[in-house]
Amino acid sequence: MSMNYLQYIQRDPCICGGEPVVTGTRVTIRTVLASLAEGMSVQEIVADFPALTPASVRAVIAFAAVSAEEDLPFPAIPALA
Repeated sequence: MSMNYLQYIQRDPCICGGEPVVTGTRVTIRTVLASLAEGMSVQEIVADFPALTPASVRAVIAFAAVSAEEDLPFPAIPALA
């Protein structure tokens, strides 16, 4: 089952310069991902940013996974002789 992250992510040029944020907040996706990269747990992130929920943090992870998948180049398939 894949998560519908779209309801959790918003991009508006009037909010944080158009950076993607968690809907209804000014918490950027970049901030959440940096916190995760530093080793913070979902619970710690929610404690630091009370406007977030565990579901919104999981949505950020899902958004990042889909974004990375779209941006990663696929290696060329070798030609068969």
